[in-house]
Amino acid sequence: MSSRLQDKYVKEVVPALMEKFGYKNIMEIPKLEKIVVNMGIGEAKDNPKVLEAAVSDLKLFSGQQPIVTRAKKSVANFKIRQNMAIGCKVTLRNQKMYEFADKLINVALPRVRDFRGISSKSFDGRGNYALGIKEQLIFPEIEYDKIDKVRGMDIVFVTSAKTDEEARELLRFLGMPFAQ
Repeated sequence: MSSRLQDKYVKEVVPALMEKFGYKNIMEIPKLEKIVVNMGIGEAKDNPKVLEAAVSDLKLFSGQQPIVTRAKKSVANFKIRQNMAIGCKVTLRNQKMYEFADKLINVALPRVRDFRGISSKSFDGRGNYALGIKEQLIFPEIEYDKIDKVRGMDIVFVTSAKTDEEARELLRFLGMPFAQ
């Protein structure tokens, strides 16, 4: 069973990209490879309960168990020791990736206050797109009364596109609301 966004990719996005960029082979067409959602929780060093709350929030709206990320090096200025738990992340692929992208584009992003579209400048030069979100409340699974603190996150769309222009078109055809 494929998701709505996956069907849209196969039926609409592939032909549109083939026509726009003149690909000869269907394997040249860029596609979403994975989506990484990362939450850095700096205060986890003082209060381990905060990390548990962030992990449960991330699990709720991503549909997958997050892994706890740990510090690679000790940083005295931030009072961080090596191997200390400082965040959590989840890597979504295939079915869950398309379902999360669909939910983000059609449900969560329109719930952002004063939303006028997302920046089209956050590409890394290799066809990947990074998006920062200030609060987890935009996801419908999060209940406002149950959260202890508003937390932000980074969402990275990793594509097989060679250039930023190809990746931008892929995401635009999938329905990503880029600002003018």
